[in-house]
This record gives sequence, structure tokens and C-alpha cells, in this order.
Amino acid sequence: MSRRQILRKQHLRNMCDSEKDAYSGEKNNLGNKSPEISEHFIVDHTYKIIYCYVPKVACTHWKRVMYALKQSKPYPDLVSIPPSAVHQTKKLDYLRDLPKPEREVKLKNYTKFLFVRDPFVRLISAFRNKFHYKVEHEQFYQSYGKYMLQLYGNQPHPPNTMLEAHKSGRLPTFSNFVKFLGDPQTEKKGLFDPHWKQMNRLCQPCLIEYDLIGHQETLDEDAQELLKMFKVENDLKFPPSKVDVTTYDYIKDWFKAVPLEDRRKLYDVYERDFRLFGYERPNELLDG
Repeated sequence: MSRRQILRKQHLRNMCDSEKDAYSGEKNNLGNKSPEISEHFIVDHTYKIIYCYVPKVACTHWKRVMYALKQSKPYPDLVSIPPSAVHQTKKLDYLRDLPKPEREVKLKNYTKFLFVRDPFVRLISAFRNKFHYKVEHEQFYQSYGKYMLQLYGNQPHPPNTMLEAHKSGRLPTFSNFVKFLGDPQTEKKGLFDPHWKQMNRLCQPCLIEYDLIGHQETLDEDAQELLKMFKVENDLKFPPSKVDVTTYDYIKDWFKAVPLEDRRKLYDVYERDFRLFGYERPNELLDG
């Protein structure tokens, strides 16, 4: 295991231990509390792998890996696997479909991994993907976009469709999105979609001891290390990551129209993700 992985895992253990009292007595093991297993845990019984997927953190590619491993050798080229094969169908196996005793055995004995990224950058990616104009994301506009416009965009009668909102220049803004996420009512009303739900809540890293914690920022290196762990590095080629445009200036540009108070509320919502996964507090955005 690389030194990078050792340091990430040690940091996570330290943070979990320091937060036991603050976060309902969670332990860094499965001894005293069983994690809730959602649809985000994908399992492969041949290679004995469990992957907790986090939307907007290379999850399409990693689902493609899990899909490919279910096929016969030679494995298909990952890029050739359509997203619909891994996102919209039940062609993958999910841990939650197993009986509870079997789930617990798999969690203790299978190799477990997840990938995370800077929490604010992940939110920018989610907003760009779901609320910039795309016909295929009409449901996001209906479920969340119109709500954001009504409550935070001063539009009591928002456009009926995303197409109308796009044509009239009345799509939700990133500032609307940030205010939505920082509003306690969003949580109370069950409006935390997995695309912006906190990473620690999706994957419960203080209850599940992961064997590899990948970061989007070091995706290529972490992917290669993981494929070597599975002994498939010669059988599968992980697609190279795109050029990273998420510089700090890029992040600041997205947040420049967001009021300071709303930035701070947003950080409060995602602070645990920053702390657990070793991302620095964005002081320049939060300290005025």
C-alpha cells in the first residue's frame, strides 16, 4: 500500500476517534453499531470487492469497472460500456440485497473502497451537471429547480419546464443552490439527493473500514493502485482523467456571487466531509 493511502486511512481513523462523542458514539469498526446499507454499496463476489459509490466522483467509470468484472475475459473496454448499463439498470449486484448476516460477513472480509473529492468542487460539478440546461435532467428541475426558484430566486411562478427556464434566462443560479443546501428545511423535507448528499453519509467511513480511499484529485494514481490490488491491472485500463480545471480561482469565481453568510452555512453542512477526508477549510471563501 502506498504511503499516501496509509496517511489517508490514519487521518480518517484519527478524525473518527476524535468525533465519537460529537457524532452519536460512532466507532471505527463494526462492533457496536451496524451501518445502514443503501443502494450505494455495489458488490462483486468473484473478486470480493465492495465499492461505495459517490455521485460526481468518477462513479460512472468505477461502476463500469464493477460491470466489466462481471463479464468474461477479455473484459470489455470501459469507455465502450454505455452509462445506461451501469446507472439505470440492475446489472450490478448491491450489498443491500443480501440477508443482513451475509452483509456483515462481506463487510468484514471483502476489499472495500470509495472515491471522494473536495466537497465544494463536488457541489459545483453537481450544479453544472443537473441545473445547467439539459433536457435529460428535467426531473431535477421539477423536483428541485422550481423549488429553489420559488424560495430563493424570488420567482413565485417559475417556468413550467427546464426548456422554458432556459429560454427565459430564469434557471436556478449557483447562489440559489447554495442557499438551498444551507437551509435546514432542505434536510427536514428530504431534499438531499445523492448527488449533493454528504459523502460521509453515503459511505459511513467511521463505521466501515475501507481498504482504499481514493481522491478525485489523484484519480489516475489511485485507480492504478486499486486495479493492482485486484490483480486486474493488465486486464482493465482505467480511462485517464480529464484535465483538472478546478483551480482555487475557478472555485472562487463560482462563489463570488454567493453571500458570505450562505458560504458559511454551506461549510457547516459539509464540514465533516472536509475533516474526515483531509480537505482544508477554504478560509479565503469563509473569512470574508
